[in-house]
Amino acid sequence: MSGYSLGIKEIDDQIGKIRGGSNIMMIGPPMSGKDDIINTIIYNGVKDNNAAIVVSTREPGERVFNWFKENKLDISNANIGIVDCVTKTLGMGAADTENIKRASSPVDLTGIGVKISQFFEQFLMKKNILNTRLCINSLSTILMYSNIQTVFRFLHVFTGRVKAANALGIYVVEDGMHDPQTIATLKQLFDGMIEIKENGDGYAMRVVGFTPKPTPWFNYEMNGMNLIMQESV
Repeated sequence: MSGYSLGIKEIDDQIGKIRGGSNIMMIGPPMSGKDDIINTIIYNGVKDNNAAIVVSTREPGERVFNWFKENKLDISNANIGIVDCVTKTLGMGAADTENIKRASSPVDLTGIGVKISQFFEQFLMKKNILNTRLCINSLSTILMYSNIQTVFRFLHVFTGRVKAANALGIYVVEDGMHDPQTIATLKQLFDGMIEIKENGDGYAMRVVGFTPKPTPWFNYEMNGMNLIMQESV
């Protein structure tokens, strides 16, 4: 079956391949390792010859790339595009590069959208890469600057773009930062969810929406770029 693997064996064994054109919300509490999980999913995709577009609202583009370098990914041959929403906010005058395009801030949804589209064109049209992952980290930061109606319209465009391109979209949300109505509104745009919760002294995750029942909860911890998973009892 064609489609996308997350590269997390225990989850992939439960859900199989995720069909192209799917959009996923990753929601979990702060400090639960969501950044590392999303980077791991990107890393595994790039190793499998996928392209990746990462919208970073919390870290400069260079710092995002450093995570991949530190985990032994050959950046020179990796098809990764970063939309950096941080550097210009800090008043730094860094120029765009082939792999990093700067938006003025997380409130600049038009600029962010243009730069996402430029990377889609680069990977799909110019390089003819058939599988692309779009990751927005995070929607919660964007929602701090824009109202839910504006963000919904922005997401409606790009979840549709993901479907049209047969890509995979993953969008990070901080649990506990938003009222239930905001979460319910966002959920309308997604085909499934990666849910993360506190579990004892650690955290557990499951996937909802791609099998008749949710997957079991798996306790996890990060070891470098490796997720160590164990089914929760």
